[in-house]
Amino acid sequence: MLEENSSLKESLRANLSTDEDERDNRPWYAIRLFTVRQKAVAEFLKENQFEVFIPEEYVDVEDSDHHIKHVLRPVVRNLLFIKKDRGEKEIKKIVTESSYKMSVVTKTREDRRYSEIPAHQMYEFQAMCNPELTMKKFLSEQQAHLKKGDKVLVKHGPLKGLTGRLVRSNKKYYLLKEIPGMAIMLKVTRWCCEAL
Repeated sequence: MLEENSSLKESLRANLSTDEDERDNRPWYAIRLFTVRQKAVAEFLKENQFEVFIPEEYVDVEDSDHHIKHVLRPVVRNLLFIKKDRGEKEIKKIVTESSYKMSVVTKTREDRRYSEIPAHQMYEFQAMCNPELTMKKFLSEQQAHLKKGDKVLVKHGPLKGLTGRLVRSNKKYYLLKEIPGMAIMLKVTRWCCEAL
């Protein structure tokens, strides 16, 4: 367990310490799906040369022989993320002409411009979604807005370098990261965080 934790810590640190020059600074979009065929939609988008991200977590599933298997499954079935690597008009054309019913998340109901997720925010969200990390909770946007907490930077431990809000739930502290469409909370100790 200690070896696993230290390798996870090294992996996160390596990812977070990537030079800004090497990191792609293009924003991302959240895509809301109105179909249960999430994998098919992801394949369609990949065929159209989009970089796609689907948050996943390990769940225990019992097979027909009553054996428990540890399987990687999507956290939500009606949401995925694509990197903005072309103009909004071209993205809109691909999304609307698709045989799959989907829409890009917009800023508000009144403001129909696509809601962009900054690259650094999406990068941290992807790091926090790592299926190897335990003690995390996924939340809807509405649930995340109900949580009160100070903005912090994690200064120590395997999550060093991540930013978010420090929130308390069930007498434990979590680092909360929100993006359009969903949010994630990772268990963290309060002393390793510094207010921003």
